[in-house]
Amino acid sequence: MKIRILVAGKPGAVLCGRPWPAVGDVIDLPTAAAAHLVASEVAKTVTDTPPRGRRKSRKESDGG
Repeated sequence: MKIRILVAGKPGAVLCGRPWPAVGDVIDLPTAAAAHLVASEVAKTVTDTPPRGRRKSRKESDGG
């Protein structure tokens, strides 16, 4: 399961046998471990669908 890390780890911290990733890093972990981190608000789930762009306001789309 892919997750994005939201919280910095303490110096020397490890995650599933690897050094703790930097905030913003996307990593792939076993589902149980990833779900625990998401539930603890340490990470959030990453979906494969790209984020939608910002919608233009009526002024921007009308040119004025």
